[in-house]
Amino acid sequence: MDAYFYIILGVGLLSTVTCAVAGILKKAPNDVTILSVGAVELSLLVYLVGSIVRVIAGEQIAGEAWEFWGYLVTALMLPVAAVYWSILERTRWSNFVLAAVGVTALVMAARMNQIWY
Repeated sequence: MDAYFYIILGVGLLSTVTCAVAGILKKAPNDVTILSVGAVELSLLVYLVGSIVRVIAGEQIAGEAWEFWGYLVTALMLPVAAVYWSILERTRWSNFVLAAVGVTALVMAARMNQIWY
């Protein structure tokens, strides 16, 4: 596991807990929950830039490259879609959709790590 995974681990779990607690407390999506998902997106963008730099530097992906980049692009789209959902549906249930982003990004980062190494 590399540093990128651990960044997503910390940010993703914190975002998931924040959004799940807001949903349990029956609150509508707010700045805190949306910004926590924004932090997940930012950490995934750092992962993207780091991966591009590593490939340019000559590091090889051990698994299928298309699979790695497919996971990364999909993971990058999830926070955007969840925030869009939470803006359209301003109910407590949107917080649970936002909470799923952190865990999903974490699982996808773990899989990307397996493919890379």
